[in-house]
Amino acid sequence: MRVVFMGTPAFAVPALRALAESHEVVAVYTRADAASGRGKALLPSPVKVASEELGIEVRQPRSLRDEAEVARLAADAPDVIVVAAFGMILPREVLDIPKLGCVNVHASLLPRWRGAAPVQRAILAGDELTGVSIMRMEEGLDTGDYCSVVEVPVDDKTTDELTAELAQAGVAALLPALATIEDGTVVWTAQDESLVTYADKIDKAAVALSPADTVEVARRKVRAASAQAPARLLVDGRGAAVTALEFAEEAVAAGSIACSKRALVLGFADGAVQATTVKPEGKGEMSGCDWVRGARFESGAEWTAIR
Repeated sequence: MRVVFMGTPAFAVPALRALAESHEVVAVYTRADAASGRGKALLPSPVKVASEELGIEVRQPRSLRDEAEVARLAADAPDVIVVAAFGMILPREVLDIPKLGCVNVHASLLPRWRGAAPVQRAILAGDELTGVSIMRMEEGLDTGDYCSVVEVPVDDKTTDELTAELAQAGVAALLPALATIEDGTVVWTAQDESLVTYADKIDKAAVALSPADTVEVARRKVRAASAQAPARLLVDGRGAAVTALEFAEEAVAAGSIACSKRALVLGFADGAVQATTVKPEGKGEMSGCDWVRGARFESGAEWTAIR
């Protein structure tokens, strides 16, 4: 089939590579290069990098509502448009172009977690299972029927770990789905609207640590955190993001710390954890015990949420 692919982050790359091996990918659409770091250097998206390696034309329009861009896409005469975490709304004019429709590789078990951050929301909610759904796109937010689902256990995976596994599950779901779409045997299943949940974008407040959290909630927040939305806290007035933690046996009151040469221990509502890896404000990532030594924290000092 003639395929136009639309995607941006690393999650979308395995699907692109699989399509390039089995179909004719005539063009790739991705978001504009993003400024990164203190120098604000422009960095290409992972999909752009992969597309250039594959020798596929890359397009980065600011909008898909421009008449000239729609005409350019229509001239490609795609049989299908495949979307994976593109990050841009497809207007009706685009949805109507491919004769076999537009399909989306969505990282959740629809109708659970429609929206922007399904992987992180599944972790924060304590879901045992998530997965990938191959969905027929329409103008609503992830509202279309689905034809293929692959389940993935959440376990204790971080956002990055789970996203990488879901990316491979996306390939396993997508290729057979496209085969049935092509030969006309596809079976679409309507989403149960009574089971819908929405995966709003994760902000810093969603993963900020608080002494009122249970240990389990704290663990989920750290696993769901990212560089853009870290699991932050204040220890004795000094800010840091906790990037890894593990259970602690010490009895520490909620909002208090215990520290030694071995660890920084944080008290939560129902127990304590060791902050094994942290990233203090203005510094690189380090072990919790190194932060204790450098900051000279004392047991019994307080820690609080960052407001």
